Amino acid sequence: MAGTKSPEDAYTAAPFVPEGADLGALREAAAGCHGCPLYRDTTQTVFGAGDPDARVVLVGEQPGDQEDRQGKPFVGPAGRVLDRALDEAGIDPDETYITNAVKHFKFTHVPERGKRRIHKAPSLRELSACGPWLEAELELIEPEVVVALGATAGKALLGSSFRVTKQRGTRLEGAPSGPARGALIVPTIHPSAVLRADDREAVYGGLVADLRVAAEALG
Repeated sequence: MAGTKSPEDAYTAAPFVPEGADLGALREAAAGCHGCPLYRDTTQTVFGAGDPDARVVLVGEQPGDQEDRQGKPFVGPAGRVLDRALDEAGIDPDETYITNAVKHFKFTHVPERGKRRIHKAPSLRELSACGPWLEAELELIEPEVVVALGATAGKALLGSSFRVTKQRGTRLEGAPSGPARGALIVPTIHPSAVLRADDREAVYGGLVADLRVAAEALG
């Protein structure tokens, strides 16, 4: 019918999030989310994974190319960097839950790079649209610490004024209107920053140091 809007035009996942659902039911529901236009070009929704009783939840930006194909978060090179850094910081990767602020892969094509899908940062509007999924995950898990991996995750959890360069490695409280309101948040860089760095060793060391702040907060 002329003038009828599609669900994605509303830019909110809220109508797709079932009330009273456990993580398994949330994951199933998220597979059909059309809360913003990002779902149109992706392979699938990439929901969170890990220990449902985790004391630490790690929040990244969005799935990448490999994550979109496999349907699991942090299965690519950045995930391997993160696992190693967590272990060095004294946090068992198997006792964490990991997810992304945005559940669909946002990408673009650059002609000189052929058919390769190039990561594109999600907008604040897309972050806000996907917020209900992250909020539902955090409400169920009730972690003691939430680690924001990178600037986009930090904005989702702490508000649009967040700056990772200024606030990384500190203990902060989630934004009052954000999906982690009231939670203890420790921001750091996204592990993919290590892979892009000229001095990988130094940047990796900074990631480990920030994660140690999270480990200390756990006691």
